[in-house]
Amino acid sequence: MSDATEDIPSVDYVEGSGIPIRGNDIDTDQIIPARFMKVVTFDGLGQFSFFDLRFDDDDNEKEHPFNEERFGDANVMVVNNNFGCGSSREHAPQALMRWGIDAIIGEGFAEIFAGNCLALGIPTVTADHETINALQQWVDDNPDGEIEVDVRAETVTYGDNEINVSVDRAQREALVEGNWDTTALMKANRNAIEETAGSLPYLGSAD
Repeated sequence: MSDATEDIPSVDYVEGSGIPIRGNDIDTDQIIPARFMKVVTFDGLGQFSFFDLRFDDDDNEKEHPFNEERFGDANVMVVNNNFGCGSSREHAPQALMRWGIDAIIGEGFAEIFAGNCLALGIPTVTADHETINALQQWVDDNPDGEIEVDVRAETVTYGDNEINVSVDRAQREALVEGNWDTTALMKANRNAIEETAGSLPYLGSAD
């Protein structure tokens, strides 16, 4: 029998440069406006991340980190409190992932948003207000600086600093053990599921 997690990578460590997104209560409609959700697949959603915060009604650029060339290669986003609140649209983390985000560090996340991130293998780790503000300022000053997110150890390292962060226990276990992709798990265990279903009298074929 094959290992159910053989095709699911563990996500115990993410490294890369950062991008600061400041503000509390940034909801999913701000992350990906509803008019961009009329798609058959999630492909291409990345370019519409934070669209209404990045462009005016005439499609002229506003000041926003996602418009700044210095953050163009960033993959670790640093946010404030209650990020991803509002509607439960899974398009929000899908758009961020397709923009290039691999991990998010913040003061706090809406529960459903964090769950949708987990389903994509994107860690959402938390720290207090002062710690996040200091990290955001460091990222602003060091756009090419490297940030290391250690999900297993619950630490974030940047510059000469190492800070303690919190990772939801269930999220940490799923990421570290490679159990975060439930769809892949079901596919990997298809034979076992079919065998179990076949042994249940109420799922058997009727005579």
